[in-house]
Amino acid sequence: MVAVRNSNPQKGPRRLYLAILSVLVPAVAWLVPAAAAIPEYTEVVVKTYPHDAGAFTEGLLYHDGFLYESTGLAGQSSIRKVRLETGDVVQHIDVDPKYFGEGIVIWQDRLIELTWQNHIGFVYDLATLRLRSDFHYPGEGWALTRDGNRLIMSDGTSDLRFLDPDSLHETGRIHVTCDGRPLRNINELEWIKGQVYANVWLSNVIVRIDPATGDVAGLIDLSDLPDATVRRPPDNVLNGIAYDAATDRIFVTGKLWKSVYQIRLVPRPQPKGLCQGLP
Repeated sequence: MVAVRNSNPQKGPRRLYLAILSVLVPAVAWLVPAAAAIPEYTEVVVKTYPHDAGAFTEGLLYHDGFLYESTGLAGQSSIRKVRLETGDVVQHIDVDPKYFGEGIVIWQDRLIELTWQNHIGFVYDLATLRLRSDFHYPGEGWALTRDGNRLIMSDGTSDLRFLDPDSLHETGRIHVTCDGRPLRNINELEWIKGQVYANVWLSNVIVRIDPATGDVAGLIDLSDLPDATVRRPPDNVLNGIAYDAATDRIFVTGKLWKSVYQIRLVPRPQPKGLCQGLP
């Protein structure tokens, strides 16, 4: 009889080890909970207000009982102080026709505005809307908001910049991701209860961004608002978020929309995975 020698004495134990792993790994994986889906919301319209359907809205904010709005398009850009209840413009300036006006923010007694591709922003006197000064920045300018200490700027990329409100110099930035994927086209901004709410250009979705990490912490689908359902050019989408902190009211509108909507957010029980459809 010929003895058969095992050329790999460790092969038997290794097979046993792999067999045990094949049982244990699926069992452990079953015990580890799957990553929670990002919360999604729809809206209830609380009240509807008139909006100038000729306003190509680029920036919107609420201050001392009025809406302040910046409009875009070269040769048509403006800044307006608007009476919310009636839509009447009570104060108005035209931006130099060579500039495409973008987002605005109020800091103390100043109103600060970005322009799109000219790398220049403007500082106005809040009371009179008279031009005080200008400032410069690299890249495009899309939108502005503020927390208690800083201005927050979007530029169309996946980054948000932080600016010193006095010097208007950049002091830092965060990279924004939605379910782990970089989120582009971050547009009009608003600071609400410790988070940055941001329109995503070419969509009717607002994202809630954690300012510490850049992670999208919530998605708000407003595609069933009456103005959002009207057939129109693809860039005339939701764009404009304003927040009245004193009464906890959120207002939204869009480019060339006929209404401003006061909304209340409602959780969506079954998320649709909105991140995957965003740019």
